[in-house]
Amino acid sequence: MQIEYIEISTMEQQQAVFGCQDHFVRMLEKAFSVLIGLRESKVEVKGEDISGVSNAVSVIQSLQQIYDQGEGDRINEDMIYRLIDEATEGSLEETVEAMESIVTLTNRGAPIKCKTPGQKNYIRAMKENTITICIGPAGTGKTYLAVAQAAEELKRGDIDRIIMSRPAIEAGEERLGFLPGDLSQKVDPYLRPLNDALYDIFGAEKAEKLRERGTIEIAPLAYMRGRTLNRAKVLIDESQNASIYTIKMALTRLGEGSKMVLTGDVTQIDLPHKTDSGLEKCAAIVGPIEGISVIHLNNRDVVRNKIVKDIVKAFEKAEAEKKVSQVPDYQRRKKRQG
Repeated sequence: MQIEYIEISTMEQQQAVFGCQDHFVRMLEKAFSVLIGLRESKVEVKGEDISGVSNAVSVIQSLQQIYDQGEGDRINEDMIYRLIDEATEGSLEETVEAMESIVTLTNRGAPIKCKTPGQKNYIRAMKENTITICIGPAGTGKTYLAVAQAAEELKRGDIDRIIMSRPAIEAGEERLGFLPGDLSQKVDPYLRPLNDALYDIFGAEKAEKLRERGTIEIAPLAYMRGRTLNRAKVLIDESQNASIYTIKMALTRLGEGSKMVLTGDVTQIDLPHKTDSGLEKCAAIVGPIEGISVIHLNNRDVVRNKIVKDIVKAFEKAEAEKKVSQVPDYQRRKKRQG
């Protein structure tokens, strides 16, 4: 039996780490096959498996660190699941370090922070490069972090405006048909995710004022043609739904002092023919150019409800199995023989 002890500094810290009715502790016990209890001012972790005990101790110490940084209110079930996964993968320390990185502050003064090493690399890429291409599944924070970084650059005076765009392509099999109103009203349903991020970061009232002044502009990707964009941060969301020619058009709009971020999920292409998508083709063509960075996020970077990460994993597995099944039998036999 392996037993380890962890000092608890205050009752408040213990309550935050253990969770309501010790819910977080029960999650750790189940994940690592250990028993966790209080012995005076210490947490006792015991189990038959040394690595299980070590992982549980590491997660508890990480939670203590997060609490001591004044972030106790961020400790929730989804965070526990994420730390459990990272401890199992051996990258817990890197993840906790990434969670300390502040991108910007919301209108209420709350910090927006990275939650995974992949997100931290994404933020670094946006700071250091003129063009950043981020490809990853739903829930990895591609759009939200791009808006947050743009907001921070606007606050610092590094840029004069934020221009946000996306292809006006409807999702999947749903077709909205004719939409009434002026241009703004017609495209608003397509650009709602960008608006949601803006409202969260700037607040609804300030975001609307910035849009009225032209400091923030939201428009369909097709309206980029013929423009030169100076001292702007250009965010192009859902880029997987643009052709290589449209993406080329957008990339060549950049003027002096401007930067661009393209985000997309190549598993959610809504074009009639998936091969028409230009995002991955573009990344392969321009990726080697100095000043351009291509970031790939994966299921480990999903920061929504845990079930979203499980869904992404399931689809990735199904897609991988589909690719294997499509390989001719003689090729599979040849690989096994080789």
